[in-house]
Amino acid sequence: MFTVEYLDDGVRTWSLTADGAECELDETYRPTLYASASSAVDALADRAAALPYVTTTSVERHRTAFRDDPEPVVRLDVERIDDVRRAATRIRRWGDPGEYRLYNVDFSREFRYCLETGTAPVPERDPTTLELAVSPVALDNDDLSTVRIDGDVHSGPVPEILDAIQTRVDAVDPDVLVVSAGDLVPTLYEVAADHDRELQLGRRPGWQQLAGESTYTSYGRVGHSPARYDVPGRALVDRSNTFFYTETNLEGCLDLVRRSWKPLQELSWASIGNVLTAIQIREALARDVLVPWKSWRHEQFKTARQLQDADRGGFTFSPSVGVHETVHELDFSSLYPNIICEYNVSPDKIRCDCHADREDVPGLGYSVCDERGYLPDVLQPLVDDRDAIKDEIAAATDPERIRELEGRSSAIKWILVSCFGYQGFSNAKFGRIECHEAINAYAREILLDAKEALEAAGWRVVHGIVDSIWVTPRPDATQRPLPAVAAEITDDVGIRLEYENEYDWIAFVPRRDSDAGALTKYFGAVADAEAYKYRGIECRQRSTPAYVADVQRDLVDCFDAHRSPEAVCDRLARELARLRAGEVDPERLVIDKRTSKAAGAYGQYTHTVAALERAADAGRDVHPGEHVRYVVVDDEKSSRDRVTLAAESPTDYDPAFYADLLVRAAESVLSPVGWRRADVREYLAETTEATLARFG
Repeated sequence: MFTVEYLDDGVRTWSLTADGAECELDETYRPTLYASASSAVDALADRAAALPYVTTTSVERHRTAFRDDPEPVVRLDVERIDDVRRAATRIRRWGDPGEYRLYNVDFSREFRYCLETGTAPVPERDPTTLELAVSPVALDNDDLSTVRIDGDVHSGPVPEILDAIQTRVDAVDPDVLVVSAGDLVPTLYEVAADHDRELQLGRRPGWQQLAGESTYTSYGRVGHSPARYDVPGRALVDRSNTFFYTETNLEGCLDLVRRSWKPLQELSWASIGNVLTAIQIREALARDVLVPWKSWRHEQFKTARQLQDADRGGFTFSPSVGVHETVHELDFSSLYPNIICEYNVSPDKIRCDCHADREDVPGLGYSVCDERGYLPDVLQPLVDDRDAIKDEIAAATDPERIRELEGRSSAIKWILVSCFGYQGFSNAKFGRIECHEAINAYAREILLDAKEALEAAGWRVVHGIVDSIWVTPRPDATQRPLPAVAAEITDDVGIRLEYENEYDWIAFVPRRDSDAGALTKYFGAVADAEAYKYRGIECRQRSTPAYVADVQRDLVDCFDAHRSPEAVCDRLARELARLRAGEVDPERLVIDKRTSKAAGAYGQYTHTVAALERAADAGRDVHPGEHVRYVVVDDEKSSRDRVTLAAESPTDYDPAFYADLLVRAAESVLSPVGWRRADVREYLAETTEATLARFG
């Protein structure tokens, strides 16, 4: 099976065949949820059976948590998918808080069908794809006069464009339809109807809207989820609403489909935590553990000292600000997932009653059960498979095979990256704050032990953060070979310490408001390679214009060649002259900003507000959490004329504004050697006829 569609008369499943796809209609499927009661389970079953949308009820025995033995629960089969939440909501209101608890409620639609029917949604052949793209402004105005079809630009009368789309869809018969935005689907059908054109994007006529758009806040960051759609017989991937398809590739997504049983269409819009949860849910159900609808895990008692010791993150050393020669970087391989697996850190095994007298977690005194927990069983295959894939990548020579493997490796990496933080997430289905605290405690101890071992071997630590450590030879000591030291540390902690990189030099950047080192801002020249590594500085930031990022990389190259702040500033001065002369393409000065509010909700008139107003004028409704792209054309104005949207093809820009961005980027390059923004401006003023005002 490849994709699932819920219809009024049942569920239609599609499977890929050698020459296309075939479908089957399942008219017998009934979604299922479970309920437990603090008492009188039989009475709950009788009352639930009277609900009009419940088809059958029965009392079964299942585990309601990993630590619990099986207990009586009510199974409810309902008529339709929408009845699951309706039944759960009704039952929860019947009693006092906590009297009734619901399970297996909030599964996504296709995922639910796969779980309850035991059907793996893994295609038996490689899916084919077709991509349709329209610019956001054109889409907001229902303008389909220019469309990209698999990268080819088609422009002309709308009826001809619609015919071209239909011709390509018929010819390719794609299994995966990739669109630039989900709203392109209804727009295409509406425009086709307006022009009396027949259009069929799916393998059968029609389309469905699966969910409306919404705005949400996660960890203080505003995001926007666009409406989701479906066309028969194909997986629909929305480029504007997909993490995994963007960050990996089709092979990476299919790898996660095999592990999570979330069909490709659902996996494409799912978050990292959503997919990790799906993998955990499969493991829970395999152990006959039901999945709670609402998390109600209580935090176990802690002493005041335990609270203080536990409420810390991973260990970080304050970076030694400046430029360091001959630096080596070592990383612990998948540190947090490996800590979970190596030390059996699992929600069902942390602070167990059977070993309450033990103090296994360093510094916290938590016990960890000897019996293997479910979380290591979930993560160990991911860790092992990624290691095997990385080994295969190193040995591969075929570019296409390398691309496939890198997609799979990247997909697994993102799951492993999130597994630690998810343990501390309040809404995690199976998280536990004590796991989060224990993982951090082990990580701190491991990094400190590694530091001691490296220093004893004659190396000086210049920076360390969570799972990475940078060292340089101590001039007053003889160094033992790093591979040997890393192997000893690996044996001691049970987690592989890998040699990541050697740098001819590396520069750690200070904070802008102090001389202390910024933990995640550095750059350096990779040894034996014409390459640099950048972290945290402007050229790595999404909102930085392409031109500013390119200039900063050029300044780093100049610094590498001359090690002279004056030489870097001379190079900067030439770019400033080009900028003032109007020689820079405005398209390379586009700023990309994520919005956090509606235009009227901002307290100050920022560039973003001006861009939002211009977007509204153009007929585009930008929701909080979406991005706007613009060029600053006159920063002195306090109106929407302050900026021009990227979609408006700007022809001008404000040289003074972008000059300030260049000077700021230069400061990041030169601050490790003591030159701040004022020093850069002073040098520029002394060596040119410009006044300080021209640089902001």
